Amino acid sequence: MIKIMFVCHGNICRSPMAEFIMKKMIKDNKMENDFYISSSATSSEEIYNGVGSPIYPPVKDVLKRHHIPFIEREAVRLKKEDYESYDLLIGMDSYNIRNIKNIVGEDRNNKIHMLGEYSNNEDIFDPWYTRDFERSYNEIFKGCFELLYYLSNNM
Repeated sequence: MIKIMFVCHGNICRSPMAEFIMKKMIKDNKMENDFYISSSATSSEEIYNGVGSPIYPPVKDVLKRHHIPFIEREAVRLKKEDYESYDLLIGMDSYNIRNIKNIVGEDRNNKIHMLGEYSNNEDIFDPWYTRDFERSYNEIFKGCFELLYYLSNNM
């Protein structure tokens, strides 16, 4: 089983979007037993007194428009021990990669990557700032598709 954690700044926009897009792709390809998918944040900004914020409402809206099932969940922060628990830590942009490494330490097993590496894209733009949730969805969908293709051919 391949364990993947998608990571963004707050775990309310891009990383949960990637989590649920990838889960649907895996289910559609009948590969549920081959993967475990989750998501987390590099920041604690969306976690108050130990309780994480829910998925941002515009993210829920774009997932619904694209028929991507999701569950209500709270933001969680990446932990140092996640490096040992997961096969891949997939950040959404170069800042996420820097912050992932600050949390988990040295990437001695080459587990830390940007989602855009798989789709010839660079950073996945943060819709919190751009307000373009559809663009982020499209970039994340393409990255997840290419990541799953890569893993399917290299498992």
